[in-house]
Amino acid sequence: MYETIRVEREEHLTWLVLNRPEALNAMDDRLIAEVSDFFRGLSEDLRTRVVILRGEGRAFCAGLDLKAQGGGGDGVGGSVAGGLRVQRRVSEIVMLMRRAPQPIIAAVHGAACGGGFAMALASDVRIAGESARMNAAFIRIGLSACDVGVSYFLPRIVGASVASELLLTGDFIEAKRAEATGLVSRVVPDVALVDAARELAKRMLRNAPLGLRLTKECLKHSIDAGSLEQAVAMEDRNQILAAQSADFREGIVAFLQKREPNFGDT
Repeated sequence: MYETIRVEREEHLTWLVLNRPEALNAMDDRLIAEVSDFFRGLSEDLRTRVVILRGEGRAFCAGLDLKAQGGGGDGVGGSVAGGLRVQRRVSEIVMLMRRAPQPIIAAVHGAACGGGFAMALASDVRIAGESARMNAAFIRIGLSACDVGVSYFLPRIVGASVASELLLTGDFIEAKRAEATGLVSRVVPDVALVDAARELAKRMLRNAPLGLRLTKECLKHSIDAGSLEQAVAMEDRNQILAAQSADFREGIVAFLQKREPNFGDT
C-alpha cells in the first residue's frame, strides 16, 4: 500500500523501486517514511534473500526534496529541534540498511545526490549505468557534506584522499571514475542496468541463505574490527554455525555429485 515506492518480488529477490520520477525520486516525508518501513521489515522477511534498490525514471534519487521541505517548519532551515527530527528520520534509513540481514544491491543511474548518494553507499554492492553521477550535495548550499553516513562509508570505499576531494568540493563523480575508484563494481549501459542487477542477484541467490546473511554480517563488523584477531573470531564463529546446517550438508553432497545445490535455509 505504498505511495512513493514499489516493492516487486521475484521469488527470493525483492526490488525496492523509488517511485517519484516527476521529482527525480527526491526524498519527501512520505518517501522517507516508506523506505524506512520497508527496510525495517526486512529482519522478519524470511522470503527475501537479496534486495535490489533502484529509481524509477531518469534518476536514482536526487536527495532531500527541498521544495517539499519549504525551508521552514520541521524541515531544512526550520527550528533546530524540528530539523533534527527530520535529519534523524533520513539518517535512520542507512542504519536500517546496514542492519538488514539481506545483501542490498544499488542499481544507480542518473543523479544520486545527498541522501540518494548515502543510500547507494549504504548498499553492499553498487553497479552503475553510464548516466550515473553522484555527489555529496549539501555542501553546495551551505551545509556540511558529511551527511547521512556519507563520511563513514565513502572513505572506507574509495580511501581518504578521494573521499576528501568529493566531500570538500561537492563535485559530481561520474560513472567512469566511480568504477576506477571502486565506488561502483561495474558500469553498464543504462538499458542493461536492470538485467545486470538481476543477474548479480541471481549469482548471490545460488548460495545458502544462512551463508549470505552471515557473510554480510561478518563483512560489516570486519570493516570496523580493531584487530585481525577480532575479524578472525567472527569468521570462526560463522563457519561453525553454518557447518551445523542442513544446507552445508546439501552443499557437500551436491559438490560431490557435480550438481547445483538445492538450498532450503535450514
